[in-house]
Amino acid sequence: MNQEEARYTVSALAGLSGISVRTLHHYDSIGLLEPGARTIAGYRSYGSGELRRLQQILFFRELGFPLREIRRITGNPDFDATEALREHRRRLLEKAERLGRLLDTIDKTIAAAEKEGSMLSDKDLYEGFSAEKAELWKSGAKAKYGETYEESDRKLRGMTKEEFKAIMVHGGTLETELMLLKRAGLSPVSAQAQDLAARWREHIENFWLPTSESFSGLGSMYVDDPAFHSRYEAMEPGLAEFMRDAIHAYARDNMDV
Repeated sequence: MNQEEARYTVSALAGLSGISVRTLHHYDSIGLLEPGARTIAGYRSYGSGELRRLQQILFFRELGFPLREIRRITGNPDFDATEALREHRRRLLEKAERLGRLLDTIDKTIAAAEKEGSMLSDKDLYEGFSAEKAELWKSGAKAKYGETYEESDRKLRGMTKEEFKAIMVHGGTLETELMLLKRAGLSPVSAQAQDLAARWREHIENFWLPTSESFSGLGSMYVDDPAFHSRYEAMEPGLAEFMRDAIHAYARDNMDV
């Protein structure tokens, strides 16, 4: 006697996979993940085949693939799921190594902030980036933002270790909240995202006083600067663009030029 296949409602699958019901509805609407069946009442019903396909979709999303490309790849008759899993594993190992280096840098930053003595050195602040990239970032920021860069640098180096640590922890908390909004599928112009954009502005004011133009420029930099974009992409695919759009909308509607 064959055991009956387990079936999942859209809500149950959302709880199992960690993505929202709204996202699953979107995947269905664009033909990326259609339910294998529907109940008599018309509700979506997902089986093991759909669960395996969703796993592939989530792996591709973790690696930064756009939905259109995922649909093209997984919809190809020659698509080899096992080979795709091997490739996912290889890329995730590479990503884990990068994240490991960034975690080491964070640990060193926290440890240095807790010690007695001088504020962090340039080397400590940019650990994980090559010396060339660190120097390019600093010189580029100085050339592009001039007095704003100097103001930020003065404030940073004038902070006590406890002040610096608190600001860094708070900034990390805001980034995590933004990541969760993006992951939940909210719009950058939603009330929640705009509230976080306002709190991000307050966070930035610890370093310099932004205008509408300079705050929008900061949002654009998160996408245009490879170091920032890579950092936020590692947290959540599309996060840099989400932050940019949220900041642009907030600056346009709430800040003086």
